[in-house]
Amino acid sequence: MVMEEESRTPRSPEAKLGKEVEDLWDVQESQLSPTEKLNACFESIPVSEFPHAPPSQVIEIKSDASLSEAVRLLSQNKILSAPVVNVDAPEDASWIDRYLGMVEFAGIVVWTLHQSEKNDTLDEPNLFSSALEDSMGPAVVAAATGMSSPRYRSSQPGSPKTAGNFFELLTSSDLYKNTKVKDISGSFRWAPFLALQTSNSFLTMLLLLSKYRMKSVPVVDPGEQKIDNIITQSAVIHMLEECADLQWFKSWGSKQLCELGLPLMNANQVIKVNEDEPVLQAFRLMRQKGIGGLPVVSDGNKPVANISIRDIQFLLIAPEIYKDYRYLEENQKSSPLVSGMITCRKNETLEEVISKLDSKEIHRIYVVDEEGNLEGVITLRDIISRIVHEPRGYFGDFFDGVLPLPANSRV
Repeated sequence: MVMEEESRTPRSPEAKLGKEVEDLWDVQESQLSPTEKLNACFESIPVSEFPHAPPSQVIEIKSDASLSEAVRLLSQNKILSAPVVNVDAPEDASWIDRYLGMVEFAGIVVWTLHQSEKNDTLDEPNLFSSALEDSMGPAVVAAATGMSSPRYRSSQPGSPKTAGNFFELLTSSDLYKNTKVKDISGSFRWAPFLALQTSNSFLTMLLLLSKYRMKSVPVVDPGEQKIDNIITQSAVIHMLEECADLQWFKSWGSKQLCELGLPLMNANQVIKVNEDEPVLQAFRLMRQKGIGGLPVVSDGNKPVANISIRDIQFLLIAPEIYKDYRYLEENQKSSPLVSGMITCRKNETLEEVISKLDSKEIHRIYVVDEEGNLEGVITLRDIISRIVHEPRGYFGDFFDGVLPLPANSRV
C-alpha cells in the first residue's frame, strides 16, 4: 500500500503541476479537441502555482549600476535579462513605478556599438560602420560589417584585416565601465516591464512566451509590490519533460514532428550564417530579423553550430574566444556555440525533442535529413503553438499602458 501511494506521488514540483493539469483534463467535455482541453486546463491554473525559479534567477539590477556591473550580474547568474529597479522610486511605490524595464545582454552590446553615431541621415548599414570607425577604427568596421571573412577578402583583395582585439577594446572602454543602466533607456530596445500578477493564468504565461515572444515572464506579488517569480523558457521545457508520462502530454507528445506540421519554418526560410563569417554578423542578423538564434552552416547547408542571443555574453566576458571573429577556431571543441547545438529528424516524436531541449537547457533544435542537411528549425514557441491557442479577444486591455519601443530602437 505504501509503495502504491509513493508511485502516485509526483516526483517533482513540475510533475505535481502536470498532475493537476491531468485531473482537469479528465473532467473536460469529450467533444473538445485536445488543444481546447489544454486551453481550458491551463486557464484554470493560476501562474502562482508554477514552480519558483532558483533565487539566482530572480535578481534585480539597480538603475544606477554601470553597464559592466549589469553584465557581470547577468553572466554570474546565467541569465539573459533582468528587471531594472528605479533607485529613485519612493519606498511605497507600486510595482509599476518600482521597475523601469528589462535590461538585456543584447541591448547593452548594441547600445555600446552605436554610441558614436553622429549622422541620422545615413542608412542603417553605413551608420553602423560610421559609428564603429569613429570610435574603434577601420579594422573593427571590417569585423563588424562582415568584411573580415575569407569570402569577402577573396573578392576584395585590398580590404582591411581585423586587428583581433575589438571586444577587448569594447569592454575596457570608459564608456562601458562608467555608463549607468538608466542612461541607456530609450537608446536601444529597453524592453518594457511586462509582468503577470500571481492570479493570472498559466495560459496567459504560455501565450506571452510563444505568440508574444517574451524570453522570460516576471510574476509580481501585488501585495508585496515586488517580483515573486520569473518564469523562463527553459523552465517551461523542463515542466513539459517532467509531464511526459501523463495522458494529456501523450495525446500530442507521442506524435511525430511531421504529424504536427513541424517544423513550421523550412530550410529556405531559416536565417543562417556561414562558418567563415564574423560573429558580429550573426548578432546583426538576429537584431535585423527579430530572432533569438540561428545556425552556423558549412558545406552549403549542414548545421555545425548554433549561435543565440545568450552567446552575446561571451563577447563581453570572454572576448578572447573570438579573437578572429569567426565561429570555428582551432579550439572549437570547447566553443560554447558548438556545444549548444542539437539536431533531430522529422520522424522523431515531440516528446523526444522536448527531452533533447531539456537536457541541454536550450530553446532551439535544428531538423536535418539523413545526410545532415538543414531542413528546418523548431523552437519552444513552435511547440507551445501546437498545444494551446489564443482565444479571440483573450488579452483585452492587458497591454494597455505598456509603452511602445522607442523610435530609435536597434535590437
